[in-house]
Amino acid sequence: MQNNIPEIENLIKQIAKLPGLGPKSAKRIVLKIINHNETLGKPLANALVKVLKNIESCKECGNLKMLNDQCKCFSKNGVEKLCVVESLADMWTIESANIFKGSFHILGGNLTSNGAFEQGKTLMESLEKRVKNNNFKEVIIATSATIEGQTTAHYIENLIKDHKVKITKLGLGIPVGGEIEQLDDGTLLSAFNNRVPVTTKLK
Repeated sequence: MQNNIPEIENLIKQIAKLPGLGPKSAKRIVLKIINHNETLGKPLANALVKVLKNIESCKECGNLKMLNDQCKCFSKNGVEKLCVVESLADMWTIESANIFKGSFHILGGNLTSNGAFEQGKTLMESLEKRVKNNNFKEVIIATSATIEGQTTAHYIENLIKDHKVKITKLGLGIPVGGEIEQLDDGTLLSAFNNRVPVTTKLK
């Protein structure tokens, strides 16, 4: 920018890191915030501070919860289905489509094609613990149709295959390479309705 104010330049750089945004879009957003400081800038800053201060990820299921509150995943309320997704964005996409009634498990990442974890620590261990300790009748693996997503799906299958639970994967509708958060409601509905059994072996 012409004034070269370090604080503004830094804000532009940080906003430009957000998905779908670049330097030009970030500049427009920053100018909007500055020009509407009282009605937009300050409320936005306050809301962001409150979220960062009071919200955390559950170490068991990966969902968001209030700091120091017990996550609802600890409540055994008769939920019969568990849907495993890679990210919060995937969960929000499925929730907004209103096609699944049950619990979610957010891995927080996936496996690369050579079997290595993409994001350090994913919630695989806690996934197996939840399947073992709860009375889920079905685990739906809703990973993306990418190489990494399918590698992750195979890993999950092997991880929980010896437990007394039916394992299914999303079926027709998801294009090769498609990511869950980018799918429309109709495609998701078709994929959920046409789930493919991975195993029906129950002990």
